This record gives sequence, C-alpha cells and structure tokens, in this order.
Amino acid sequence: MRVLHFYKTYKPDSMGGVEELIGQICSGAAKQGVTSEVLTVSRDTSTVDFGDHIHHRAKLDVEIASSAFSIHALKRFKDLTRHADVIHYHFPWPFVDMAHFLTRVRKPCLVTYHSDIVRQKVLLQFYKPLRDRFLASVDKIVATSPNYVETSDVLRRFRDKVEVIPIGLDPASYAAPTEDKLRYWRERAGEKFFLFVGNLRYYKGLHILLDALAGTEFRAVIVGAGPVERELKQQAARLKLDNVDFVGPVGDDDKIALLTLCHALTFPSHLRSEAFGISLLEGAMFGKALISAEIGTGTSYVNVDGETGIVVAPSDAGALREAMRRIWTDDALASRLGKNAKQRFHRLFTAEQMANEYVRLYQRLVANASL
Repeated sequence: MRVLHFYKTYKPDSMGGVEELIGQICSGAAKQGVTSEVLTVSRDTSTVDFGDHIHHRAKLDVEIASSAFSIHALKRFKDLTRHADVIHYHFPWPFVDMAHFLTRVRKPCLVTYHSDIVRQKVLLQFYKPLRDRFLASVDKIVATSPNYVETSDVLRRFRDKVEVIPIGLDPASYAAPTEDKLRYWRERAGEKFFLFVGNLRYYKGLHILLDALAGTEFRAVIVGAGPVERELKQQAARLKLDNVDFVGPVGDDDKIALLTLCHALTFPSHLRSEAFGISLLEGAMFGKALISAEIGTGTSYVNVDGETGIVVAPSDAGALREAMRRIWTDDALASRLGKNAKQRFHRLFTAEQMANEYVRLYQRLVANASL
C-alpha cells in the first residue's frame, strides 16, 4: 500500500507538532509494509529521503495570511497521486482544499483535523464554503482527541465521519541524555525547576506564566523561540524576574536532558489554537506532573485534572501560581501525578498505537473503495 501525505510544510523545513505526527505515522506505517510519501511546498525544491519515507517539495509561489500557495504543487500532487492508494490530507491549509477539487483526484482520502481556524476570523467567512465542501467530500476525518470533537462546531457538524486517533510518540526515539548534558543543565537550571517547551506564540500563554512566577521562589526554564519572544523578555524585565531562564531553541539532546531533570512541566496555553500539546505528551512520557489550562482541546485529554496533573482556568495567573505552588512544595504529589502521567502515556499515546490505528483506517478505506 502507498500513502501520500499532503501538508504545507514538513521537516527539515519546520519542526512543529504536525510535522512530528506525520513523521511518526510514516515511520510506524513503514514497519507494516506501507510506503509513505509527503508532499509540501517550499523554497527548496529538493527531495529528502528519510530512509523509511520520502519528502517531496514543490516550489512555493506566495503566502497569504500565513497560508502557502503553489501552482507547481498542483501538478506534483496529481503526478504523485497516480501511484498512491490513499491520500492523507492535513487540516487546516486552504490550499489543500483547492488542490483536492482542482486536480479531481479519485482515490480514497482522509484528513487529520489538527485545529479549528481560530485567528483569521474575517478570512474564515470567505473560506467556510470551501472548507465545508472539502470536509464533506473526504471519506474520513480524524480528530486527535475526543475533547476536540466535543468542542469544535466544525467537527460536530461532520460527526458521522469523524474518528479519534490520538497523537503518539515513540519513546525509543528519545535517546538517553549524556552525563555532560545533565551536568550542564543542573548547573544552569538548578536542582528544581518547571519546564516549558514550545514555540513562543501568542496562544501559548507564556505572559500568564511570567505573571504567575512574579514574587515566588519557583524557577522556570523556557525552551523555544518565536514571534512574541521579545515581548516576553520585556515583561520579565518589568517584573524583575530572576527566576526564569529563556534558553532559546535547543537540540534534542538538550531537550531530553531538561525533560529528565525538570520537576514538572507547565503548559499555560490559553486559546484553542493549541489543539493538543506535543510537549505535554513528552512530559507525560518522561513521568512528569503536568500543569495546563482548560481550553476544550486535547490538552485536557493528555492531562487529566487530579490524575496526571492539575488543570486550571485559562488566563488566570493566580490559579496557575497556586497549581505550581502545590506541585513545587509537595514532592509526593508531583511523583504520584508523574507516575500516573507515564502510565496514561503508555496506555493511550504511543506512536505504535497511533500508526496501527492509521494503517487499519487506510486498509478499510481501500477495501471500501473496491466494493
């Protein structure tokens, strides 16, 4: 069986949560004899061979409202679909909806629905008819958590074709950190600290975390870079915070060392642009207590309040500070929540389970198409 994934970007061009999910599906499916290819648009049009799957890149023509468009991608998509048994789209990306109809591809197809469109409210009004027609035309829609299905007006409208396959990670792909890395981060971060990992974007709620840290003894390490980094550092300076360390983007070995050493993982995203939270999943995999906000998305599927961590009201620095205080001062609580988080991860969120579910879905789609 051959599967073609179609999304706006993929590694090595970018390294976000959707890219990680696509890679885990491709690698996991390869172990079951499924050949996967990924098509994206990029300024670099060379092909990348990852060993167990291939990344094709069509020339990027223009970006409008953060959405990429490419005339070249239409021809490349049509050519690649000739050899594919299943087309796997990833939403949201308005261009993929257009390509689906313009190329008139007649193959079994599904879409993984990663997130509602939250920020582009004006443009969304023009896009809605195309979005709804596209989602009505695909064979299956995959949501990454039952929570998102319940809170998304769009997914509720198409509930009869929605299935839930949670995002999964492969623990074997996280190599044990070296002693040198552990020593470096112990010396820099201290023996006890909260950790945040992610892109520094408007919906991540890091301004709330900084407010929560003010006047406390808690230490926090913030890993990542992004458009609001300068604003956050200015806020930290205004608050005279000497207990937060912006370390910027780090390599996998440094991230693994920080996940190993941290006391707990804090994830203050306050808007539903945060659909799941890969770093929450990483924290659970490493057996760490989790702190997140209730935004009606997959974050509260990964982090169950009172079981794997603490879930607080969004945009509430006081509630976040109190949750951090509880976990900071009660090592037994932190340990119990972390143990539960790790058990929940292995029960629900491994890459192997995710890949198996997708392969079974691919097989059903192909079988139904042959009837």
